[in-house]
Amino acid sequence: MFRKNAGTRTLAAAAAVLVAAVTAGCKAEAATDAPTADSKPSSAPAASASPTPSASPSSSPSESSSPSESQKPSPSASTTQPAPKVLMAPGAKGEQVRELQARLAQIGWFDDKPTGTYGPVTTTSVKGFQGKRGLPVTGSTDTVTWQRLLGMTTKPTRAELDGKDVNKPKAKLDARCMTGRVMCISKTTRTLSWMIDGKVLSTMDVRFGSQYTPTREGVFNVGWKSRDHVSTLYDTPMPYAMFFSGGQAVHYSSDFAARGYNGASHGCVNVRDKGAIAALFDQVRTGDKVVVYW
Repeated sequence: MFRKNAGTRTLAAAAAVLVAAVTAGCKAEAATDAPTADSKPSSAPAASASPTPSASPSSSPSESSSPSESQKPSPSASTTQPAPKVLMAPGAKGEQVRELQARLAQIGWFDDKPTGTYGPVTTTSVKGFQGKRGLPVTGSTDTVTWQRLLGMTTKPTRAELDGKDVNKPKAKLDARCMTGRVMCISKTTRTLSWMIDGKVLSTMDVRFGSQYTPTREGVFNVGWKSRDHVSTLYDTPMPYAMFFSGGQAVHYSSDFAARGYNGASHGCVNVRDKGAIAALFDQVRTGDKVVVYW
C-alpha cells in the first residue's frame, strides 16, 4: 500500500512539473536555438515542449503558419544599403563646385561669391543645408544632397556663376498668411514677407535658430515691441525686436549682416537688412499675426 501511494505521488509530481514547464513557455530546443538578444521571446509555449513523440508535425515551429519572432530574420541579416556616392568634397575645384555654390546662394545658404573652390565656407554651407533637411551632416556633397539641392533650385545663369546676381526662388506663401496683417516667415526660402490681406508689401532675408535652439513653428501674434532691446539672457543687442513667442522675436542682427548664414540665432528670427527691419517695425502693430512654417 505504501509503495502504491508513493508511486502515485511520484507520478503526480512529475505531471505537475510537466504542466508548469509548458505553462512557462520553456523550450526543449538546444541552447544554440535560443532567441538572440535582438529577437523578442515568443509568448506562446513551443510545440517541442511536449514530452510525447506523438505531437503533430504541423505544430512544429518550422512549419507553423504563424512563425514566432525568433524565426524572423534579425536586423543584422538585412542587406545594408551602400552609402551614397560623394560627388564633391572639401578641397575639390571646378565648375560643378561653382554651380553648387550658386545653387546654395539661391536658397540663402551661401553668401560669398562663387569661386569654384570647395573651401571651409562651402563646407559649412553644405552642412547647414544637410542638417535642416535631416540628411547626414558630412559637409561633402553626395548624390542624395545634390539631388535634393537640384530639386529646390534652378540652373544658375552666367551672372550667378560669376557672383553678379542671385536668382532666389519666391516663397510659397502659407494659406494662413492670406488674411489680415501678417509677418509670413518661410523656413524653406529663409524669407519674411510682410503681408496685408494677401498682398506682399515687402520681403527680406531672415535667419533662424540652430538645431539646439530652434525657432518655433506655428501661428503666433506680436505680443510686444522694443525698438532698442538688449537681451537679458545673452546680453546682446536686439534692435527693432517684435516678440511673438516667449523670448523669440523678429529683430535686426548685426551678426547676420556680417556673417550671413554661417551663424545662427538662439531661436529668434534674425533680419540682416537694418533699413528693411526698421521700416517693418514702424508698420507692425501689437496683435498682428506671425506665421512660421516650412
